[in-house]
Amino acid sequence: MTQTSLLNQPSTDRRLVYGGITWQQFKLIQAGFGESSGVRLFYYNGAIEILMPGREHEFFKSIIGMLIELFCLEMAHEFEPTGSMTLEREEEVSAQADESYCFGESKPTPDLAIEVVFTSGNPNKLQRYQALGVPEVWFWQDGLFSLYRLQNNHYEKISRSEIPELATLDLDLLTRCVLIAQTSRLEAATVFRNALKPN
Repeated sequence: MTQTSLLNQPSTDRRLVYGGITWQQFKLIQAGFGESSGVRLFYYNGAIEILMPGREHEFFKSIIGMLIELFCLEMAHEFEPTGSMTLEREEEVSAQADESYCFGESKPTPDLAIEVVFTSGNPNKLQRYQALGVPEVWFWQDGLFSLYRLQNNHYEKISRSEIPELATLDLDLLTRCVLIAQTSRLEAATVFRNALKPN
């Protein structure tokens, strides 16, 4: 079996940002991209971000999602994957996470949004999710996770998830397995699953 590695493949993400856009203009642009799968649109504070994720971006977001779902299945936690569904607050903000989840039961706003970041950070990323009221946001960048929890109307950096269903998730293990997956998805899942088994 041939193993493929993404280590030497450059990211092919394309990202465009435009300021001075009204909500009405954004909605027209959004409608224009309605049939374009794989394009993600964000709006906040008069600026629109258009992201066309490349193969590496999609790989990492899918692997992270696979491992989180595997964790929930192994731990018998109920969850609802909501993917990159559009979250909006009329006239103010629109965002599409790479992956998102509700835990326990379905909710209008997901408990967790995950973004894979290959370009230099956009200062509006957390502000967008704050305006939407997403309780927890994770970023994957440069082989590391950064976790943020919405507390007192602003995000604070945390060292582990405060979502009850994910509170026992070992982030070091998750990070290691995401990196292993670059050469073998099967090995990553096996290492991850074996580490979850009781001793």
